[in-house]
Amino acid sequence: MAERPVLAGGISLGAHLAVEWALANPGRCAGLLLALPAWNGSPGDAPAAVSARLSAQAVREHGLDATLATVDAEPWLTAELSRAWRRAEPGLADSLDVAATRPAPELTDLTRITVPTGIAGCSDDLVHPIEVAKRWASTISNAQLCTTTLRALGNDRESLGRAAVLAWLKAVGVTRMEQPI
Repeated sequence: MAERPVLAGGISLGAHLAVEWALANPGRCAGLLLALPAWNGSPGDAPAAVSARLSAQAVREHGLDATLATVDAEPWLTAELSRAWRRAEPGLADSLDVAATRPAPELTDLTRITVPTGIAGCSDDLVHPIEVAKRWASTISNAQLCTTTLRALGNDRESLGRAAVLAWLKAVGVTRMEQPI
């Protein structure tokens, strides 16, 4: 039985990994839903990489609870970090180090993506600069970008996923959706 093509997707590092998977499995990938790509190629001093390195260091030096207590973010984001980071313990610091050093796809890699691709970015996210999402959208031949904000995400947790899906729908040529009766 032939394997069916799938939509692959991810957020931040997950977006990088989804592109890697699509490149390694071109016949299996029907499209990509990518949110908040963080950098291209080597992470260097990309804000998300710096944030991950500093967070890993703080967790090692001060512990998870003390590190979370110093997070200067909207309450919803602090709660999300607390939930996710607690689930990642005891390997959180090591995982953050891996994320901070793992290369993202190069722009030349992105040119090899031909499937419909929806990219979502937050115009007010300093850790995942919107310029990266724009660069990905302009480099992938069949990509569209929809933006939202971290503020909107705090009020509506589905807004980031909805932006990615709307961008993907644009990439496949859906320009108008009928309202259900």
